Order: sequence, then structure tokens, then C-alpha cells
Amino acid sequence: MTYDVIVLGAGLAGLSCARDLMLGGADVLVVEARDRVGGRVDQATLPDGRLVQLGGEVVGRGHTAYLGLVSELGLSLVPSYVAEPGEIVYSTASSVSAGRPGWFTPADVASDEKVTAAFVALAKTVDPDDPWSHPDADRLDRLPVSAWLREAGATEGVVRLWEIGQLGLAGGSYDRISLLSELRKSAAVPSAGHYEYDDWEGLRVAEGSATVALRLAASVQVRAGAPVAAVRIAPSGCTVTLASGEELTTSAVVSALPVGPLRGVHVDGVSSARLSSLHRQRNALAAKLAVAYPRPFWRDLGRNGLSECEGVLGSTWPQSEGVLSALIPPERYAVLLGIPPRLRISELLAEVTRMYGPAEPIAAYLRFWGTDPWTQGYVTQWAPGDVMAVGPPHGTHEPPFYVCGSDQWVAGYMEGAVRTGRTAAREALRRG
Repeated sequence: MTYDVIVLGAGLAGLSCARDLMLGGADVLVVEARDRVGGRVDQATLPDGRLVQLGGEVVGRGHTAYLGLVSELGLSLVPSYVAEPGEIVYSTASSVSAGRPGWFTPADVASDEKVTAAFVALAKTVDPDDPWSHPDADRLDRLPVSAWLREAGATEGVVRLWEIGQLGLAGGSYDRISLLSELRKSAAVPSAGHYEYDDWEGLRVAEGSATVALRLAASVQVRAGAPVAAVRIAPSGCTVTLASGEELTTSAVVSALPVGPLRGVHVDGVSSARLSSLHRQRNALAAKLAVAYPRPFWRDLGRNGLSECEGVLGSTWPQSEGVLSALIPPERYAVLLGIPPRLRISELLAEVTRMYGPAEPIAAYLRFWGTDPWTQGYVTQWAPGDVMAVGPPHGTHEPPFYVCGSDQWVAGYMEGAVRTGRTAAREALRRG
């Protein structure tokens, strides 16, 4: 059987793309390596009926493509952890402090205000859709964020604050992140700071973010358990070869695979420049912990469940009533893997106890995105020089080969998956 379009990958990008293609009249098949849909969104149900999000959870008010899709699917948005009462916690090897870091001085506060204003002003000079056109793009891309902070006169306390916040997002250390990439990210979702939680993470789907993927999958044809080995692209017709050896024919192919797994697919008929751009991207290696408790016990200490940490955990936040999420950033991923498997969750929970006091969990889930063969990472990690090396082909198409996914947007996240998935569908339908 020949399809109009075959979509590789049943994450949010592939599913949103396939749905729009189908609504546009195309005959579409989605092939997925896993035995489930959703990619880096997934969920579990507790015995009491609560949902636990094991992957992506939150979005912001600037994430318009995702918000629009949620509305179309009849799902509802509610405030995320930003509405939780209490104070944030900063956890270091020497102390646990609430409200603000124990090391932060009045001089640090003044310095932070100064460099934040400078960062926001500089971000306004970058076009998020075309950062390569910036007159100082090469220098900004080669410059690590931490080096820029020091150039801008930031105190070491401020450098440490920005670093602990960045690792809390599990996007990689600011010692190894391109300033241009961070400016581009800020320009895509403008705010008063360099990463305001309310702007980026202020909303969640009440029915669960993984429910978005399930609703999408219910409306399209998905073939699960079907890893792709090779793709041949030609105007006269394309071939998708599965790992089983089976060949599928199609008029067009949409790759919605993360850039890591895509490197394992042999692709013919796509320009070397486009493939080089795709293969140059790298993803931050990260893991996620989700823990369900009978109740939100962190409130007992006047804390809101949100933390930025310098242990193995990089951050925690409450995803819903009594359910706590946490990220393990790239710089600590090897430490996590080095812990004997039977001790991993208990050692991570000991860090939670140190911040919020003792509580007995109902369930705990650990997801190793960095070494999962079908993700091989978390958000795109733009090392110094990578924005220019990936270049203007980033996020573009070579019909009948189209590309979408969180990797192909400015800053990743669920917004990037939906935004690029729907854009790829529009482009494919426009070209017939």
C-alpha cells in the first residue's frame, strides 16, 4: 500500500502533524518505534485515580501553538505550580534555604538586576527566526553564557544563581551554552527576566499533558513497535524501510524523530547540507523523577515544592496535588547512572526529604531520557558555536522530506513539537 505521507515518530510533533495532514485530506501513516504513543510525554494512573506525568508537563502563555491545539482537542488549561503557595528552596551541599539562596548578598541582588536588564535588552536585538542575521552573531554564539555574565560585571553569586537555575531546567551548564542560543530563546518568549517561570511554565493541561498525545493518536493511523532503519527520498516516490526489513512506499516523508535517534536512520535523497545541520544538533542528557505522595507535605514547612538544587537533582516542582516532579541535569546524569539501580530512587528521595522533611511516597517513577534509545536526550543543548554550525537550514524542509519536532524550534519544549508539527503539515499540504 502506498500512502500520501508517512510520519516517523508518534510524539507530539508527529501526531499533531499527522492529524492536520489527515484533516487536509491526506492518507497518512505514523510509524512509531515504541509500543506506545507520546514520545517524551507519558503518564501513569495511581490507584486513587490521580495522573502522574512522566514526561513533559507545563507550558507558558507564549506557547500559542500548543495552547491552540489543547483548545481544539477539548482539553482544559489550569495554572501550574506557579500558583502553589509558599517559598522556593535553594539546596546546596552546605545548606537548604527558602526564599532566596543563603549565599546571595545585597550586592548580588543589585548585580542580578543589572545583568538581567542587559540580557533582556540584548535579547531584543535577536530575531528568533533568523539569529544568523545578527551583526554580532559569530561572537555571541561562541561566547558561553557564564563568560558573558562575568564580562557584564556579574558577581560570582549571580553567576552561581544563574547556573543553579539553568541546571534546574536540565538544559546543560551555562559554561557550555551559547549566549546566542539563550538570547534567541528569550526573544521567542519575551519576558522581564532571562527565564521567568510564569511565562514559560505557568500552565498545564488539567487532564494531563500525555492526554494530548492520546487524543491526537485516536484520530490518526499509528503503527507502533515499528522502528525505522532507512528512508529514501525522491520526487517520484519515497520508501521507508522498517527495522524488520518491510518496505513502505509514500509520496512524502515527515521526520518527527528526535535528532539523536534520527542519526541511526540511513537517509538517501536529502542534501548533505540539510543532513549535516540535523546531525550537528545535540540534546541535553537528562532524567526525570516523578513521586506521588498522599498529600502536598512540603506545605507544612511553608514551601511551595519548587527548588533549585546542587545535588544529583537539579530541581523539583509540584505537578499536581501531592505529586512532585524533579529533573536530573546533564552534569549529574553520570552520577545517577553510577548509583546502583536498586538505590537510585531512594538516594534521590533522600534529597527531597532534606528539602521538605520526611514523607512516605505512594509511587515513584524514574525516566532516563538521556539513554532511552528513542529519545537520546531532553531539550536541544546549544554548545558555543552550534547555532552558526547548524545554520539557517534549522527547522526547514526539502520536499518531499519534511522535518518537525521540539528540536526544530527555538528552544524545544512541547510548544516546539506542536508548532513545528503543524507547520510541517501546512507546508506538505500546500505542496500537494
